Amino acid sequence: MKSVQKGFTLIELMIVVAIIGILAAVAIPAYQDYIARAQMTEAMNLASGLKTNVTSVFGQSGTCPANATASDGISAEADINGNYVAKVTTGGTAAASGGCTIVATMKTTGVSTGISGKTLQLKLSNADKGSNVWTCTSNADQKYLPKACTSGT
Repeated sequence: MKSVQKGFTLIELMIVVAIIGILAAVAIPAYQDYIARAQMTEAMNLASGLKTNVTSVFGQSGTCPANATASDGISAEADINGNYVAKVTTGGTAAASGGCTIVATMKTTGVSTGISGKTLQLKLSNADKGSNVWTCTSNADQKYLPKACTSGT
C-alpha cells in the first residue's frame, strides 16, 4: 500500500510566515498613524467646544478672552484637558476681523510620538464681514490631523 503524506512542508510554512510579516510591516505603521489621528481629534473637539464662548466674548466686548485663569465664563486652561490633551488656551490679539485664538496642546507622554507636545490652533477671522470663520492650523504633520484641520506642516 502506498501511504499519502499529510500536512504542510517546511517551505510552505515559511512562505506563509513571510507573507504575514510583509502584511504586518505595512499594517502596523498605518495603524499607528490612525491612532495618532484619533488622539489629535480629541484636541480638535476640546478646542471646538470653546468657539461659542470665545465668539460670544469677542462679540460683546471686542476683546479676546484669555483663560490662563478662569475668566469670562471659560474654565482655566489647565482645567480643559483630556486623555491626550494637556491644556486648551484661549487668547489672541483682537482686531476688527477677529484675531482670537484657541490652542490645544498635546501631552508629551502617553501620546503617539508624532504628536507629542504638538499644538492645534483655531483662529477667528472674517468677523467684520458678518460671519465668523475659524481656521485650523497645527505644527503636527498633516497625516496626523483630522480632516477638519487641513493646515499641518
